[in-house]
Amino acid sequence: MSRSLTDVPPFTDGGERSKTGSMPLALPLEIQLWTIVSLLIVIGLIMVYSASSTVGLKGLAERVDMEASTSHYLARQLICIVLGLAIMAGASRFPYKKLGRLAPRLLALAILSLILVLIFGVEINNARRWFQLSIFLLQPAEFTKVCWVVFLSAWLVKKQDKIKRMSIGFWPPMIWCGVLGGLLLLEPDFGTTFLIGCSTFVMLLLGGVPFRHLFALAPLAAGVFYRFVYKVPYRWERVTAFRNPWTDPLDSGYQLIQAWIAVGSGGFWGIGLGASQQKLFYLPEAFTDFILAVVAEELGFVGITAVTLLFAMFFLTGFKVSRSAPDQLGVLLAAGLTMLISLQALVNMGVVLGLMPTKGLPLPFISYGGSAFTANCLAVGILMNIARHAERRVVQDV
Repeated sequence: MSRSLTDVPPFTDGGERSKTGSMPLALPLEIQLWTIVSLLIVIGLIMVYSASSTVGLKGLAERVDMEASTSHYLARQLICIVLGLAIMAGASRFPYKKLGRLAPRLLALAILSLILVLIFGVEINNARRWFQLSIFLLQPAEFTKVCWVVFLSAWLVKKQDKIKRMSIGFWPPMIWCGVLGGLLLLEPDFGTTFLIGCSTFVMLLLGGVPFRHLFALAPLAAGVFYRFVYKVPYRWERVTAFRNPWTDPLDSGYQLIQAWIAVGSGGFWGIGLGASQQKLFYLPEAFTDFILAVVAEELGFVGITAVTLLFAMFFLTGFKVSRSAPDQLGVLLAAGLTMLISLQALVNMGVVLGLMPTKGLPLPFISYGGSAFTANCLAVGILMNIARHAERRVVQDV
Protein backbone atom coordinates (compact mmCIF):
# COMPACT_ATOMS: atom_id res chain seq x y z
CA MET A 1 0.00 0.00 0.00
CA SER A 2 1.48 3.38 -1.02
CA ARG A 3 2.11 6.03 1.51
CA SER A 4 1.71 9.73 0.78
CA LEU A 5 3.43 12.65 2.40
CA THR A 6 0.16 13.45 4.10
CA ASP A 7 0.49 10.28 6.18
CA VAL A 8 3.53 11.74 7.92
CA PRO A 9 2.64 13.51 11.18
CA PRO A 10 3.22 17.24 10.84
CA PHE A 11 6.03 19.10 12.54
CA THR A 12 5.50 22.23 14.52
CA ASP A 13 7.44 25.23 13.15
CA GLY A 14 10.33 23.16 11.87
CA GLY A 15 11.12 21.25 15.06
CA GLU A 16 9.54 19.34 17.89
CA ARG A 17 7.80 21.16 20.67
CA SER A 18 9.62 20.94 23.98
CA LYS A 19 8.30 18.70 26.72
CA THR A 20 7.15 21.72 28.69
CA GLY A 21 4.91 22.79 25.83
CA SER A 22 6.92 25.94 25.08
CA MET A 23 7.69 27.06 21.54
CA PRO A 24 11.09 26.16 20.02
CA LEU A 25 13.70 28.87 19.63
CA ALA A 26 14.06 28.39 15.86
CA LEU A 27 13.00 31.23 13.60
CA PRO A 28 9.48 30.92 12.17
CA LEU A 29 9.47 29.19 8.80
CA GLU A 30 8.07 32.31 7.12
CA ILE A 31 11.08 34.34 8.32
CA GLN A 32 13.46 31.59 7.23
CA LEU A 33 12.00 31.65 3.72
CA TRP A 34 12.19 35.43 3.57
CA THR A 35 15.82 35.44 4.70
CA ILE A 36 16.93 32.81 2.18
CA VAL A 37 15.11 34.42 -0.75
CA SER A 38 16.38 37.89 0.21
CA LEU A 39 19.99 36.66 0.15
CA LEU A 40 19.46 35.07 -3.25
CA ILE A 41 17.91 38.29 -4.58
CA VAL A 42 20.83 40.40 -3.32
CA ILE A 43 23.36 38.03 -4.89
CA GLY A 44 21.38 38.06 -8.11
CA LEU A 45 21.19 41.84 -8.24
CA ILE A 46 24.94 42.19 -7.80
CA MET A 47 25.73 39.51 -10.37
CA VAL A 48 23.22 40.83 -12.94
CA TYR A 49 24.91 44.22 -12.75
CA SER A 50 28.35 42.67 -13.05
CA ALA A 51 27.47 40.31 -15.91
CA SER A 52 25.35 42.78 -17.92
CA SER A 53 27.29 46.04 -17.50
CA THR A 54 29.42 45.50 -20.59
CA VAL A 55 26.41 44.58 -22.72
CA GLY A 56 24.55 47.63 -21.45
CA LEU A 57 27.52 49.92 -22.04
CA LYS A 58 27.84 48.80 -25.62
CA GLY A 59 24.14 49.43 -26.17
CA LEU A 60 23.34 45.89 -27.29
CA ALA A 61 19.68 45.58 -26.42
CA GLU A 62 17.56 42.51 -27.05
CA ARG A 63 16.30 43.21 -30.56
CA VAL A 64 15.62 46.92 -29.75
CA ASP A 65 17.75 50.05 -29.67
CA MET A 66 18.61 51.51 -26.30
CA GLU A 67 20.82 54.13 -24.75
CA ALA A 68 24.24 52.78 -23.79
CA SER A 69 24.45 52.45 -20.00
CA THR A 70 26.17 50.04 -17.64
CA SER A 71 23.07 50.05 -15.42
CA HIS A 72 20.46 49.44 -18.13
CA TYR A 73 19.67 45.86 -17.11
CA LEU A 74 20.24 46.64 -13.44
CA ALA A 75 17.49 49.27 -13.56
CA ARG A 76 15.11 46.82 -15.21
CA GLN A 77 15.90 44.13 -12.70
CA LEU A 78 15.27 46.55 -9.84
CA ILE A 79 11.80 47.26 -11.24
CA CYS A 80 11.15 43.51 -11.42
CA ILE A 81 12.36 43.06 -7.85
CA VAL A 82 10.02 45.76 -6.53
CA LEU A 83 7.10 44.22 -8.43
CA GLY A 84 8.06 40.70 -7.36
CA LEU A 85 8.32 41.63 -3.69
CA ALA A 86 4.90 43.31 -3.87
CA ILE A 87 3.45 40.12 -5.40
CA MET A 88 5.18 38.04 -2.72
CA ALA A 89 3.74 40.20 0.05
CA GLY A 90 0.25 40.05 -1.44
CA ALA A 91 0.38 36.28 -1.94
CA SER A 92 1.63 35.77 1.61
CA ARG A 93 -1.55 37.48 2.88
CA PHE A 94 -3.96 35.73 0.54
CA PRO A 95 -5.37 32.55 2.17
CA TYR A 96 -4.08 29.55 0.23
CA LYS A 97 -7.37 27.70 0.81
CA LYS A 98 -9.08 30.26 -1.41
CA LEU A 99 -6.50 29.46 -4.08
CA GLY A 100 -7.67 25.86 -3.93
CA ARG A 101 -11.23 26.96 -4.64
CA LEU A 102 -10.01 29.14 -7.53
CA ALA A 103 -7.86 26.35 -9.00
CA PRO A 104 -10.09 25.49 -12.02
CA ARG A 105 -10.28 29.16 -13.01
CA LEU A 106 -6.54 29.57 -12.66
CA LEU A 107 -5.93 26.57 -14.91
CA ALA A 108 -8.39 27.91 -17.49
CA LEU A 109 -6.64 31.30 -17.40
CA ALA A 110 -3.26 29.62 -17.86
CA ILE A 111 -4.46 27.61 -20.86
CA LEU A 112 -6.04 30.72 -22.40
CA SER A 113 -2.83 32.71 -21.97
CA LEU A 114 -0.79 29.96 -23.66
CA ILE A 115 -3.20 29.95 -26.60
CA LEU A 116 -3.17 33.74 -26.93
CA VAL A 117 0.61 33.96 -26.83
CA LEU A 118 0.78 31.58 -29.80
CA ILE A 119 -1.50 33.96 -31.72
CA PHE A 120 -0.48 37.42 -30.55
CA GLY A 121 2.93 36.86 -28.94
CA VAL A 122 6.22 38.22 -30.22
CA GLU A 123 8.73 35.85 -31.78
CA ILE A 124 12.34 35.85 -30.59
CA ASN A 125 14.92 33.29 -31.72
CA ASN A 126 12.24 31.24 -33.50
CA ALA A 127 10.17 30.97 -30.29
CA ARG A 128 6.82 32.63 -29.62
CA ARG A 129 6.62 32.79 -25.82
CA TRP A 130 6.16 36.43 -24.86
CA PHE A 131 3.63 39.26 -24.84
CA GLN A 132 5.16 42.67 -25.54
CA LEU A 133 4.16 45.07 -22.75
CA SER A 134 5.79 48.43 -23.43
CA ILE A 135 9.52 47.85 -22.84
CA PHE A 136 8.94 44.59 -20.94
CA LEU A 137 8.17 41.05 -22.09
CA LEU A 138 5.64 38.88 -20.25
CA GLN A 139 6.10 35.11 -20.47
CA PRO A 140 2.85 33.37 -19.41
CA ALA A 141 4.55 29.96 -19.19
CA GLU A 142 6.29 31.05 -15.96
CA PHE A 143 2.96 31.69 -14.23
CA THR A 144 1.43 28.58 -15.78
CA LYS A 145 3.80 26.47 -13.67
CA VAL A 146 2.41 27.98 -10.47
CA CYS A 147 -1.20 27.69 -11.63
CA TRP A 148 -0.65 24.04 -12.48
CA VAL A 149 0.74 23.21 -9.04
CA VAL A 150 -2.27 24.92 -7.42
CA PHE A 151 -4.71 23.03 -9.64
CA LEU A 152 -3.05 19.64 -9.19
CA SER A 153 -2.92 20.09 -5.40
CA ALA A 154 -6.62 20.93 -5.26
CA TRP A 155 -7.47 18.02 -7.57
CA LEU A 156 -5.57 15.48 -5.48
CA VAL A 157 -7.28 16.72 -2.31
CA LYS A 158 -10.74 16.67 -3.90
CA LYS A 159 -10.29 13.14 -5.26
CA GLN A 160 -8.45 11.75 -2.24
CA ASP A 161 -11.04 9.07 -1.50
CA LYS A 162 -10.71 7.75 -5.09
CA ILE A 163 -7.05 8.59 -5.67
CA LYS A 164 -5.98 4.95 -6.03
CA ARG A 165 -8.27 4.43 -9.01
CA MET A 166 -6.24 4.96 -12.17
CA SER A 167 -9.20 6.40 -14.07
CA ILE A 168 -9.59 9.18 -11.48
CA GLY A 169 -6.32 9.68 -9.65
CA PHE A 170 -3.96 9.34 -12.61
CA TRP A 171 -5.41 9.86 -16.08
CA PRO A 172 -7.41 13.11 -15.61
CA PRO A 173 -4.43 15.13 -14.27
CA MET A 174 -2.19 13.55 -16.90
CA ILE A 175 -4.57 14.66 -19.66
CA TRP A 176 -4.53 18.25 -18.38
CA CYS A 177 -0.76 18.06 -18.03
CA GLY A 178 -0.60 16.88 -21.64
CA VAL A 179 -2.69 19.86 -22.77
CA LEU A 180 -0.31 22.28 -21.05
CA GLY A 181 2.73 20.41 -22.34
CA GLY A 182 1.39 20.41 -25.89
CA LEU A 183 0.79 24.18 -25.86
CA LEU A 184 4.23 24.80 -24.37
CA LEU A 185 5.93 22.63 -26.99
CA LEU A 186 4.22 24.62 -29.73
CA GLU A 187 6.01 27.78 -28.55
CA PRO A 188 8.42 25.84 -28.27
CA ASP A 189 9.42 25.67 -24.57
CA PHE A 190 10.80 22.27 -23.70
CA GLY A 191 12.41 23.44 -20.43
CA THR A 192 9.11 24.49 -18.83
CA THR A 193 7.44 21.33 -20.13
CA PHE A 194 10.17 19.28 -18.46
CA LEU A 195 9.69 21.10 -15.13
CA ILE A 196 5.92 20.65 -15.19
CA GLY A 197 6.30 16.96 -16.03
CA CYS A 198 8.78 16.28 -13.21
CA SER A 199 6.72 18.27 -10.68
CA THR A 200 3.59 16.36 -11.71
CA PHE A 201 5.31 13.01 -11.12
CA VAL A 202 6.46 14.05 -7.63
CA MET A 203 3.09 15.51 -6.63
CA LEU A 204 1.16 12.46 -7.82
CA LEU A 205 3.47 10.28 -5.77
CA LEU A 206 3.15 12.47 -2.67
CA GLY A 207 -0.61 12.75 -3.18
CA GLY A 208 -1.10 9.03 -2.80
CA VAL A 209 -1.29 7.80 -6.41
CA PRO A 210 0.04 4.21 -6.36
CA PHE A 211 3.56 3.92 -7.68
CA ARG A 212 2.53 1.14 -10.07
CA HIS A 213 0.29 3.62 -11.89
CA LEU A 214 3.22 5.96 -12.42
CA PHE A 215 5.00 3.28 -14.45
CA ALA A 216 2.59 4.24 -17.24
CA LEU A 217 4.63 7.45 -17.58
CA ALA A 218 7.67 5.54 -18.84
CA PRO A 219 6.38 4.90 -22.39
CA LEU A 220 4.87 8.40 -22.48
CA ALA A 221 8.19 9.96 -21.49
CA ALA A 222 10.02 7.82 -24.06
CA GLY A 223 7.60 8.94 -26.77
CA VAL A 224 8.01 12.61 -25.85
CA PHE A 225 11.80 12.23 -25.86
CA TYR A 226 11.78 10.61 -29.27
CA ARG A 227 9.38 13.11 -30.86
CA PHE A 228 10.56 16.36 -29.27
CA VAL A 229 14.25 15.69 -28.60
CA TYR A 230 15.65 13.03 -30.89
CA LYS A 231 13.62 14.14 -33.92
CA VAL A 232 14.33 17.86 -33.40
CA PRO A 233 17.84 18.59 -34.75
CA TYR A 234 18.81 21.52 -32.54
CA ARG A 235 17.72 19.72 -29.36
CA TRP A 236 19.55 16.56 -30.32
CA GLU A 237 22.64 18.69 -30.98
CA ARG A 238 22.42 19.84 -27.36
CA VAL A 239 22.42 16.22 -26.22
CA THR A 240 25.44 15.36 -28.36
CA ALA A 241 27.19 18.55 -27.20
CA PHE A 242 26.52 17.54 -23.60
CA ARG A 243 28.14 14.17 -24.25
CA ASN A 244 31.21 15.70 -25.91
CA PRO A 245 31.18 19.48 -26.58
CA TRP A 246 34.60 19.27 -28.28
CA THR A 247 33.09 17.55 -31.31
CA ASP A 248 31.77 20.97 -32.38
CA PRO A 249 33.52 23.58 -30.20
CA LEU A 250 32.50 26.56 -32.36
CA ASP A 251 28.78 25.78 -32.58
CA SER A 252 26.76 23.32 -30.50
CA GLY A 253 29.50 22.88 -27.89
CA TYR A 254 30.56 26.52 -27.75
CA GLN A 255 28.36 27.68 -24.87
CA LEU A 256 29.22 24.78 -22.58
CA ILE A 257 32.95 25.12 -23.26
CA GLN A 258 32.85 28.85 -22.44
CA ALA A 259 30.94 28.06 -19.24
CA TRP A 260 33.62 25.53 -18.25
CA ILE A 261 36.33 28.10 -18.91
CA ALA A 262 34.53 30.57 -16.63
CA VAL A 263 34.03 28.01 -13.86
CA GLY A 264 37.61 26.75 -14.08
CA SER A 265 39.08 30.26 -14.15
CA GLY A 266 37.47 31.15 -10.83
CA GLY A 267 39.45 28.67 -8.77
CA PHE A 268 38.71 28.64 -5.06
CA TRP A 269 38.30 32.36 -4.28
CA GLY A 270 37.47 33.71 -7.75
CA ILE A 271 39.23 36.39 -9.77
CA GLY A 272 37.26 39.19 -8.14
CA LEU A 273 33.82 40.76 -8.37
CA GLY A 274 33.38 42.47 -11.73
CA ALA A 275 36.57 40.99 -13.19
CA SER A 276 35.02 38.23 -15.31
CA GLN A 277 36.55 37.80 -18.76
CA GLN A 278 33.94 35.41 -20.12
CA LYS A 279 31.17 37.98 -19.78
CA LEU A 280 32.99 40.11 -22.38
CA PHE A 281 30.94 38.54 -25.19
CA TYR A 282 32.58 35.10 -24.94
CA LEU A 283 29.86 33.41 -22.85
CA PRO A 284 26.35 33.62 -24.38
CA GLU A 285 23.49 34.44 -21.97
CA ALA A 286 26.00 35.53 -19.33
CA PHE A 287 23.47 37.38 -17.17
CA THR A 288 20.46 35.15 -17.84
CA ASP A 289 20.63 31.35 -18.09
CA PHE A 290 24.41 31.07 -17.54
CA ILE A 291 24.86 33.62 -14.78
CA LEU A 292 26.12 30.87 -12.44
CA ALA A 293 29.24 30.59 -14.61
CA VAL A 294 29.98 34.27 -13.96
CA VAL A 295 29.39 33.70 -10.23
CA ALA A 296 31.92 30.86 -10.32
CA GLU A 297 34.46 32.93 -12.25
CA GLU A 298 34.25 36.04 -10.09
CA LEU A 299 33.55 34.48 -6.68
CA GLY A 300 35.09 31.06 -7.22
CA PHE A 301 34.25 27.82 -5.49
CA VAL A 302 33.25 29.79 -2.39
CA GLY A 303 30.63 31.77 -4.30
CA ILE A 304 29.08 28.86 -6.14
CA THR A 305 29.00 26.84 -2.91
CA ALA A 306 27.19 29.66 -1.10
CA VAL A 307 24.54 29.80 -3.83
CA THR A 308 24.15 26.01 -3.75
CA LEU A 309 23.75 25.99 0.03
CA LEU A 310 21.11 28.71 -0.12
CA PHE A 311 19.05 26.66 -2.56
CA ALA A 312 19.53 23.56 -0.40
CA MET A 313 18.27 25.54 2.60
CA PHE A 314 15.29 26.73 0.56
CA PHE A 315 14.48 23.13 -0.38
CA LEU A 316 14.65 21.91 3.23
CA THR A 317 12.67 24.88 4.56
CA GLY A 318 10.01 24.45 1.89
CA PHE A 319 9.47 20.83 2.83
CA LYS A 320 9.35 21.77 6.50
CA VAL A 321 6.50 24.10 5.56
CA SER A 322 4.86 21.20 3.72
CA ARG A 323 5.11 18.85 6.68
CA SER A 324 3.87 21.46 9.13
CA ALA A 325 0.91 22.54 6.96
CA PRO A 326 -2.45 22.34 8.74
CA ASP A 327 -4.23 20.42 5.97
CA GLN A 328 -3.58 18.24 2.95
CA LEU A 329 -3.96 21.09 0.48
CA GLY A 330 -1.19 22.98 2.23
CA VAL A 331 1.00 19.86 2.31
CA LEU A 332 0.74 19.22 -1.43
CA LEU A 333 0.83 22.88 -2.45
CA ALA A 334 3.97 23.62 -0.42
CA ALA A 335 5.70 20.46 -1.66
CA GLY A 336 4.84 21.22 -5.30
CA LEU A 337 5.99 24.85 -5.20
CA THR A 338 9.18 23.91 -3.37
CA MET A 339 9.93 21.22 -5.92
CA LEU A 340 9.20 23.61 -8.79
CA ILE A 341 11.79 26.21 -7.71
CA SER A 342 14.36 23.74 -6.37
CA LEU A 343 14.25 21.54 -9.47
CA GLN A 344 14.70 24.56 -11.73
CA ALA A 345 17.75 25.63 -9.72
CA LEU A 346 19.14 22.09 -9.87
CA VAL A 347 18.68 21.86 -13.65
CA ASN A 348 20.25 25.28 -14.24
CA MET A 349 23.28 24.37 -12.15
CA GLY A 350 23.58 21.01 -13.88
CA VAL A 351 23.50 22.68 -17.31
CA VAL A 352 26.17 25.25 -16.43
CA LEU A 353 28.46 22.58 -14.98
CA GLY A 354 27.93 20.24 -17.93
CA LEU A 355 26.01 17.63 -15.96
CA MET A 356 22.84 18.01 -18.05
CA PRO A 357 22.06 18.97 -21.66
CA THR A 358 21.47 22.66 -22.24
CA LYS A 359 17.96 23.92 -21.44
CA GLY A 360 16.72 27.50 -21.42
CA LEU A 361 15.94 27.74 -17.72
CA PRO A 362 17.06 30.73 -15.61
CA LEU A 363 18.50 30.40 -12.11
CA PRO A 364 15.67 31.39 -9.72
CA PHE A 365 16.02 34.83 -8.09
CA ILE A 366 19.52 35.30 -9.56
CA SER A 367 19.20 35.33 -13.36
CA TYR A 368 17.95 38.43 -15.15
CA GLY A 369 14.32 38.22 -16.21
CA GLY A 370 11.02 39.67 -15.04
CA SER A 371 8.46 36.92 -15.68
CA ALA A 372 10.49 34.15 -14.05
CA PHE A 373 11.37 36.35 -11.08
CA THR A 374 7.81 37.52 -10.37
CA ALA A 375 6.38 34.01 -10.84
CA ASN A 376 8.90 32.63 -8.33
CA CYS A 377 8.01 35.43 -5.92
CA LEU A 378 4.35 34.43 -6.27
CA ALA A 379 5.27 30.84 -5.40
CA VAL A 380 7.28 31.91 -2.35
CA GLY A 381 4.43 34.17 -1.21
CA ILE A 382 2.06 31.19 -1.24
CA LEU A 383 4.64 29.17 0.72
CA MET A 384 4.83 31.96 3.29
CA ASN A 385 1.05 31.96 3.67
CA ILE A 386 1.06 28.21 4.32
CA ALA A 387 3.86 28.69 6.86
CA ARG A 388 1.87 31.42 8.62
CA HIS A 389 -1.16 29.15 8.96
CA ALA A 390 1.10 26.41 10.32
CA GLU A 391 2.48 28.81 12.96
CA ARG A 392 -1.01 29.82 13.99
CA ARG A 393 -2.00 26.18 14.48
CA VAL A 394 1.04 25.62 16.66
CA VAL A 395 0.17 28.64 18.78
CA GLN A 396 -3.41 27.39 19.17
CA ASP A 397 -2.14 23.94 20.16
CA VAL A 398 0.17 25.44 22.77
